[in-house]
Amino acid sequence: MTEPAIAIGIVTVSDRASRGVYKDEGGPAIEAWLVNALASPWRAVARVIPDERPVIEATLTELADVERCALIVTTGGTGPAPRDVTPEATEAVCEKMMPGFGELMRQESLKVVPTAILSRQTAGIRGRSLIVNLPGKPSAIADCLNAVMPAVPYCIDLIGGPRLDTRPEACKAFRPKGK
Repeated sequence: MTEPAIAIGIVTVSDRASRGVYKDEGGPAIEAWLVNALASPWRAVARVIPDERPVIEATLTELADVERCALIVTTGGTGPAPRDVTPEATEAVCEKMMPGFGELMRQESLKVVPTAILSRQTAGIRGRSLIVNLPGKPSAIADCLNAVMPAVPYCIDLIGGPRLDTRPEACKAFRPKGK
């Protein structure tokens, strides 16, 4: 019997990409990274939405509560500009915030660019879903996923989600012995 595919939400938050002004590169960058890193069967539940807090909140809620995504990864809307509201929307829909994710992502990004301190990535938990905010730049997406993904599968275990396994050659997930 084949195990069911784990739903993973991929959300691009961008006014221009949602209007078709330019091609979404963030969502495809996340998907390509996950294709390479994950060993478990999974399926992408992708959305491209504008930088509108009510839309972001509704999308995250739908992906967690209706689509039952174990992991929801967003890209975009994490900077200091007035329309960058992804972290606020994430915090509004989560029961628990996971600040260590943002701290680690900024630390890794600072190795590449000094303006990483302007990024406000965060993560949180809604039900059995882990929501992680990534920056919008594709190269930064890979840097941040490389940094935090080793902890993601165990976090999903702890919140009662499905077992998510990685390909050790691409991303070695950490689980305590016997887990």
